[in-house]
Amino acid sequence: MTKQDIAARLAEPFGAFLKVLADWAAVQPDKPALRDEGGELAWSELDERIERIAARLQADGLEQGQSVAILGTSTIAYALVFLAAVRAGGVAAPLTTSATADQLAAMAADSGAAHIFIDRAKLGELGEDCFAGLSKIVLDEDLAEWMAPAGTRAAPAEPGPEDPFNIIYSSGTTGMPKGIVQSHQMRWRQFARTASSLLEAGAEVVSLASTPLYSNTTMVAFLAPLLAGGTVRIIGKFDCGRWLAHAEADRTTMTMLVPVQYQRLMDYPDFDRFDLSALQLKYCTSAPFSAELKREVLARMPGALIEIYSMTEGGVVCLLPAHEFPDKLHTVGRPAPGSELKVLDDDDNEVPAGTAGHLVGRSGTMMSGYRNQAEKTREGYWTDPATGETWQRMGDIGRIDGDGFVELVGRAKDMIISGGFNIYPADLEAALEADPRVAEAAVVGVPSRAWGETPVGFVRLARGFDQRHLPAILAETNGKLGKTQRLAALHAIDEMPRSHLGKLLKSDLREMAADMEQPA
Repeated sequence: MTKQDIAARLAEPFGAFLKVLADWAAVQPDKPALRDEGGELAWSELDERIERIAARLQADGLEQGQSVAILGTSTIAYALVFLAAVRAGGVAAPLTTSATADQLAAMAADSGAAHIFIDRAKLGELGEDCFAGLSKIVLDEDLAEWMAPAGTRAAPAEPGPEDPFNIIYSSGTTGMPKGIVQSHQMRWRQFARTASSLLEAGAEVVSLASTPLYSNTTMVAFLAPLLAGGTVRIIGKFDCGRWLAHAEADRTTMTMLVPVQYQRLMDYPDFDRFDLSALQLKYCTSAPFSAELKREVLARMPGALIEIYSMTEGGVVCLLPAHEFPDKLHTVGRPAPGSELKVLDDDDNEVPAGTAGHLVGRSGTMMSGYRNQAEKTREGYWTDPATGETWQRMGDIGRIDGDGFVELVGRAKDMIISGGFNIYPADLEAALEADPRVAEAAVVGVPSRAWGETPVGFVRLARGFDQRHLPAILAETNGKLGKTQRLAALHAIDEMPRSHLGKLLKSDLREMAADMEQPA
């Protein structure tokens, strides 16, 4: 087996992910595979520990297609269990650490797991009685003793294309998060192509993964570089100084960051003191990425910058190589090869180019469905009446320009209907953020007796400005907006509420607005 043989395997329509990792371990046993704050593992050690954990899971009765739950801070141990679950013929089911205890118990039960690997900090927070009936293994204390003896190899597991690879539980929701099932075929299509591109570039692949391993976002910086035989550093909690120090010391070549992380790096006082010259490829996804921030990242960070627009559920995948299209930074790019996009009106009819509407998409990287929620799965689909083909509802309002680039207008659920008119919050937010006194803006709809709903704005003010400037900002902004778009009120807050991945939580803003005086 050679690197060329592995590269040829990645070009095949389907392959076994963990078999490719084993081949890399044979080709480059001493090369670093994983790093975290506690140390690093060579590729031979990675392979050996994956096999021992997988063998113990099989010995404990793990069935083909059964889930293995994982909960805690991202570490090498966490990554090993994720990979070993798949190697054993099971399904990796990482659980969202930001969820409540009741939500976590419901996710674990929904996954069908018999094992949960949990770190000591999370176990201490939840209590020893959590996850009753499951075999609990403490990641940072028990794993080394729990796994099968050295030299043990797991029994062969041959997953089929449609077999589940992992379950990603949705975040930012109330109640029980939905379990998004992703198949081996989906993951292969998604990352074998990316790994091939990394290998073709010819440079050493050194990735820095600084978002949680329970997030689909992180997989671009975790699974893809491993499939390319690279080295992945896992950061448990993002910190600008730590991220920059590791990027410089490791000679990081690729990374994935969400917009709020890019913003924090740009604002970090010592950013320009660090040598990031090895950086060749930067990805961004998961939340709106402003044109201004893209422009600053392009100017101050080396390497290509690619924004990815999609959903964990799949649907269309749009790519914006921002370094190649400086005049399209207000968009999320064009559909990637193999992806298709349509724009529909409220009655599910296609609209002309340039008209805003509901986005639906499809590609080869769509989910298998929501686990145990067939009705929710069906609700997320749109069936083309002309062809019978299934498309994923993206949940966003957008328009396609004359060059095929997609501009997002807002989330469908956040659209404001005032006096019978559709108001897109993104248009109002852009008007507010054009004011130099505003650092960041968000607009939500609140109930109105006169109009049904009316828009209310929240702003994080730029340095040097305070509440006294709000009346002038409101008046000047409304003067630039159409009569039906005008803001009924404007509030200043110190920080926008965000999820663990930097998604703006408009539900929190609506709750804040509800506690304030309601517009007429």
